[in-house]
Amino acid sequence: MDLFDRIADYRAESEKLNWTGTLRDYIELLRLNPKPAMTAHARVYDMIESHGVEERGAHKRYKFFESDIYGLDRTMEKLVEEYFHSAARRLDVRKRILLLMGPVSGGKSTIVTLLKKGLEQYSRTERGAVYAIKGCPMHEDPLHLIPSELRTDAERELKVRIEGNLCPHCEMRLRTEFEGDIMRLPVERVLISEANRVGIGTFSPSDPKSQDIADLTGSIDFSTITEYGSESDPRAYRFDGELNKANRGLMEFQEMLKCDEKFLWNLLSLTQEGNFKAGRFALISADELIIAHTNETEYKAFISNKKNEALQSRMIVMPVPYNLKVTDEEKIYQKLISQSDMNHIHISPHALRAAAIFSILTRLKESKKQGMDLVKKMRIYDGEEVEGYKEADLKEMQNEFPEEGMSGIDPRYVINRISSALIKHDMPCINALDVLRALKEGLDQHPSITKEEREKYLNYISVARKEYDNLAKKEVQKAFVYSFEESARTLFENYLDNIEAYCNWAKMKDPLTGEEMDPDERLMRSIEEQIGVSENAKKAFREEILIRISAYSRKSKKFDYSTHERLREAIEKKLFADLKDIVKITTSTKTPDENQLKRMNEVTKRLIDEHGYCPVCANELLKYVGSLLNR
Repeated sequence: MDLFDRIADYRAESEKLNWTGTLRDYIELLRLNPKPAMTAHARVYDMIESHGVEERGAHKRYKFFESDIYGLDRTMEKLVEEYFHSAARRLDVRKRILLLMGPVSGGKSTIVTLLKKGLEQYSRTERGAVYAIKGCPMHEDPLHLIPSELRTDAERELKVRIEGNLCPHCEMRLRTEFEGDIMRLPVERVLISEANRVGIGTFSPSDPKSQDIADLTGSIDFSTITEYGSESDPRAYRFDGELNKANRGLMEFQEMLKCDEKFLWNLLSLTQEGNFKAGRFALISADELIIAHTNETEYKAFISNKKNEALQSRMIVMPVPYNLKVTDEEKIYQKLISQSDMNHIHISPHALRAAAIFSILTRLKESKKQGMDLVKKMRIYDGEEVEGYKEADLKEMQNEFPEEGMSGIDPRYVINRISSALIKHDMPCINALDVLRALKEGLDQHPSITKEEREKYLNYISVARKEYDNLAKKEVQKAFVYSFEESARTLFENYLDNIEAYCNWAKMKDPLTGEEMDPDERLMRSIEEQIGVSENAKKAFREEILIRISAYSRKSKKFDYSTHERLREAIEKKLFADLKDIVKITTSTKTPDENQLKRMNEVTKRLIDEHGYCPVCANELLKYVGSLLNR
């Protein structure tokens, strides 16, 4: 389909969503499906859940956030379970303001934007359909038309809860236009839209002297006041404040704690009682989820002021730390770069990883666990297996510093420096060294870091460089192994044959002569020593491998060299160790002979075809690794 066909289809689909009826029609809809009458909090929770939930042991991963929020699965789980789920079940949590508190560029605004866009899309589905009194400036629930005396029976019959009263505007229309007949007021389906100010409101603080409370609660329409004669006549009032328009959905307070106090007091009644005061009217009902965000410094200043205790008690504060996983940090940078016009510049493999390693190191706290340094901790957090540490150690470290991730270098700074490297280098490609150099140069211009922090960060850049050096050497060594997978598998099968004979006190047969021989102890130890398996521990290690093979066999699953993380590492290291001299000679020679040149071309081709390098960064990598191996 071309673009015009898709536009036509979208328009036709939108027209199908149009629905107009009466209160009777709406009630018949609710008999079949009571979901349209759910609260704003329930609607947000249902929208999140509709995208799917992945069970991971005792934890849940909500797929709604996975395309834009990286490395914050535990935070998102806590946010959904402790706030949205509880509020959806009408627990007292729904009478609280949700305050996202965390460091700059940590994802707070992204979470709110996702929720707003999610609601817009959800309201276009059958499951998320929203119905309102036609012409109501607050898009209120048609069930508000049912008199309070009849609501108990209606709730029992429809299996819904009816909360709130008609807004002054609809109350007036019912009395004047429809002579009090609730069945005559038209009902329509509405689509939540931030652009059209339906179900989503956004309030951003500005100059306290010029900002008016009317931005929140609406204002008197002076052009009609002479016609209707009174400020308390709903026809002389504009119900167009953000609190009015956010009804049935979500209200975002940007940088909430920068707001003047008089704006915040309106939220006390709204959160606790579900209504707010506007003009010369009785309290106006509103059903909306209020979500705000701020940074840690402003939050601490806010709670230190005793005058704010009433508002503070009506808040659920949800810390949103920085991501602490290297792999997810890479995804953040990839996402931000993909949104730019710099896609024509190739970014070498591991360039963003090097930047991510630096970022994560600045955010981690030194563990008190014996033998645990920041690099090991970083690897464990990223899901790698580190010898001597188990999953229980990960949980213990995560609970060791509740504030971990609330400080450090922010993604915005890193992406600024990567952008600088992309623009600065008049090259078709940038590599990890270019990125690390840009990060280092930027520390001198960083406005908020102290001299001590600068020294610490420079050290982290050096650590990131060492991690990259190891990655670069492994990449080249892998490329030098002809049919690496096949070589690894052959070595793996040979090792398994030997440990099976060793553990069963059996002999092996020479494949050429058929002669019986003892298991090759030298081969087994040459592999095991690569990962530090001691002489005393070798028997237990070999038996553990056989037990694992047996378990896989019972489940009809295949066990190969990559299945066991430590054994995979040992096999690779053994292959690399055997190849090191060949790699060193080939990459460092200035006048390669015909065979060396052929091998270099094969390696370069493999780096390009299989590892994501371009011709420029593949050649740079080979030169760099050659210099590393010659040191």
